[in-house]
Amino acid sequence: MKANYLKRSLWLAAILLTSLCVNAQTKTTPKTAYEDNGRNMYYRIHNDGDRRTESVQTEYEGNIYKMQWVNEKMTSLYVDGEKIPEADWSKYKDVTTRIRAEIKEQAKRNEEQAIRNQEQAKRNAEQEVRNSEQARRNEEQARRNELQVKKNQDQAIRNEEQEKRNAEQAVRNGEQAKVNAKQEVRNKEQAVRNELQAKKNEEQAKANEQMIKDITEDMVSDKIIPDAAALHEFGLNPDGMTVNGVKQPDEVFKKYKKKYSKVFDGNFNYSKDGIIRGQ
Repeated sequence: MKANYLKRSLWLAAILLTSLCVNAQTKTTPKTAYEDNGRNMYYRIHNDGDRRTESVQTEYEGNIYKMQWVNEKMTSLYVDGEKIPEADWSKYKDVTTRIRAEIKEQAKRNEEQAIRNQEQAKRNAEQEVRNSEQARRNEEQARRNELQVKKNQDQAIRNEEQEKRNAEQAVRNGEQAKVNAKQEVRNKEQAVRNELQAKKNEEQAKANEQMIKDITEDMVSDKIIPDAAALHEFGLNPDGMTVNGVKQPDEVFKKYKKKYSKVFDGNFNYSKDGIIRGQ
């Protein structure tokens, strides 16, 4: 009994796809589902306009049943190959009713499954659209990535060239630092010399100031000028001595030449503006 039920279940599963296909048909071509399991079992639907013919042959509880329905009404019945008169169909009503009910129940499940399949197909189609769109975005991203890779490579080359320039500049900076260090030493040495020279210049200025003061006092004492304020210009050179543009007598020249012999190594000129000129 269980084996027969399993056979019918497998066969009815095959009916599922056939029934769904037939329900969608507008043509009159018959559709048949077969399952070969030691015996031929089939279920066939044939639509011809408003006429719907269903034929089934199956093994049930050890017997082979062959039936036909037209528009839900049974029109023939065979049991083990023997045609059963319509008058005796009632004897097999329980079996035929169960077979018919199983077929209808399986058809119902098939229709429900078909709806689920259609919904899944719709979801699959929508997913396919999303996948296609994602593939397009991925392709665009891949192109952007490729461009970015090229940019990165170009930037890497520029960075490498910049690093090379930086290294060369670092060498030049190192050399310049050495030059600067040497210059700093020279600057310090020059600062020391400048400081010494400033000190000498200060000392020389004081000496010059004192010398002019001494000369002025001598000129006032020798009545060459009436007072210190009267001295505007003074010159001393190998040719003679001048005071305020007036050449002095030779004896005066000799006196001052002897007293201020250090001055007569060359020309010496003094003016009121405080500038001492000489060689």
